[in-house]
Amino acid sequence: MSSKPPSNDSNRDLVRYAGLGTQMLVAIGLAVFLGLKADKWLHTLPLLACVLPLLTLIGIFYKLMRDTAKPPKDDI
Repeated sequence: MSSKPPSNDSNRDLVRYAGLGTQMLVAIGLAVFLGLKADKWLHTLPLLACVLPLLTLIGIFYKLMRDTAKPPKDDI
């Protein structure tokens, strides 16, 4: 039984999607942090701490759909 090593294409896809996931986590964390700071500065309920991550998720999902729908540039 011989198992083939993963191809370069699967490694490239893995790195690509890992990068997208990392961007998503960082953006959501930053949005929560900025929302909490803005709420403290404005002396409001945690409204921005809830709204900013939701807006960030909408933007990230839009970017994710746009990036994964088109083929990679080197395949064209």
